[in-house]
Amino acid sequence: MSRILGFVREILLLSYLGPGPVMDAFVAAFRLPNMFRRFFAEGAFNAAFVPMYSKKYEAGEDPDGFASDAFSWLTLVVLTLTGLAMVFMPALVWATAEGFWGDQRFDMTVGYGRIVFPYIVFMSLAALFSGVLNARGHFAAAAAAPTLLNIMVIPALVLGDLFGETVVYWLLWTIPAAGVAQLALVWFAAYRAGARICLRIPRPSADMGKMVTVAFPAALASGVMQINLVVGQIVASANEGAVSWLYAADRLYQLPLGVIGIAVGIVLLPELSRRLKADDTEGAQDAFSRATEFAMFLTIPCAVAFLVVPLPIVSVLFERGETGADDSAAIAVALSIYAIGLPAFVLQKLLQPLYFARHDTRSPFRFAVWAMVVNAGLSFGLAPFIEWLAPAIAATVAAWVMIAQLGWGARKFGKTAKFDARLRKRLWRIVACSVVMGAALWWLWIALIPWLGSPGWRYIALTVLVAGGAAVYFAMARLIGAFSKSDLKQAARRRG
Repeated sequence: MSRILGFVREILLLSYLGPGPVMDAFVAAFRLPNMFRRFFAEGAFNAAFVPMYSKKYEAGEDPDGFASDAFSWLTLVVLTLTGLAMVFMPALVWATAEGFWGDQRFDMTVGYGRIVFPYIVFMSLAALFSGVLNARGHFAAAAAAPTLLNIMVIPALVLGDLFGETVVYWLLWTIPAAGVAQLALVWFAAYRAGARICLRIPRPSADMGKMVTVAFPAALASGVMQINLVVGQIVASANEGAVSWLYAADRLYQLPLGVIGIAVGIVLLPELSRRLKADDTEGAQDAFSRATEFAMFLTIPCAVAFLVVPLPIVSVLFERGETGADDSAAIAVALSIYAIGLPAFVLQKLLQPLYFARHDTRSPFRFAVWAMVVNAGLSFGLAPFIEWLAPAIAATVAAWVMIAQLGWGARKFGKTAKFDARLRKRLWRIVACSVVMGAALWWLWIALIPWLGSPGWRYIALTVLVAGGAAVYFAMARLIGAFSKSDLKQAARRRG
């Protein structure tokens, strides 16, 4: 629901703002708190906190005391970071969007950034409570919390337009308010789940020292990934509208990445941690293999669809208001490039828990550094020839380089990190079904072109295109044994 509502939000953004200076500035400003959030909360902090909390909870070793200490230290860190960012916002904008310097986008981004940056405080703390809930086996509230941002932003955009106000300011001020609502939701849900976490005066302890030791390499690894995003934005910022085009394409491929990869990865980490704590090697391998099978069964066909028919998807969903046909064509090209890397982006979310569950955050950091070198080299190296498309190609290649390293390094974990016989048997069948589906989508697209270009019929035509492709895929999958109904029911129960 969060991803679907987020998708509605992006449709409204592109309609009301459209690719151009205002949307470029908003994207660059909103990326700042999100970048640091992933660096501190979803990246470093959760990689260290969730396995430690899970094991303390399983063993009954005062998990809430540990969480309270972590909560207090995290609060201090993010408040300090926010204060520094508000003062040095111009330097942050220059460092992350150098191409804006000298035009109106720079000053707009500085102003927008100072409004939305406090969002990091609430989202970072919400990530801690979400980790507590996940470790306790409660996934609904943590998964539902991000929907509040979109539930609040969507009406804000519509109201701003109805009242004839500057829509972007309705959007900007709603973001930190939504952060407060998200934190309140998961805090209350954690309390209902039995967690008693409170603020304390931050004091050093052995557990906090261990968490920092584990978190520091993960922070560096997350920092490397965020540097990749910044490099892409720096390259794209030289072309007006390009930041918006890449953002729109990113949001499309993030839909399956979030619904499938991130969701499954979030559940897999505490499950692996518990099974390894109990020396359940068979169970750990089964959890990893079933998570990968479930994720690839849904991800590979999405990647094929984005690769084969990106233009009708983009034009029907985004082409209205301030977004024109040229914008749709640019977004579609970027989406087709990202599609090639989509399975790698999802696999990364499944392979990293193999390391994090063992408190090994150093290896992913080393791998991420090499991926960063590849990304930066391709981004800047290709920019003189293909301009703003260079970041999309670089991100895709770097994602597969990261997967190759994570897979090779996981050999040391033995049987736990190996695909079981069922997954090896079914993976090639999933690929075969996706190829057949891709051919069907191409044929349907050609047949539906007259209706896809008609304002009155394009939504129905896109529905027919998507439904037809899905029907072919599932029919083929049943025919050659790529899945069974019982598999999906079992996966749904296990993944929450």
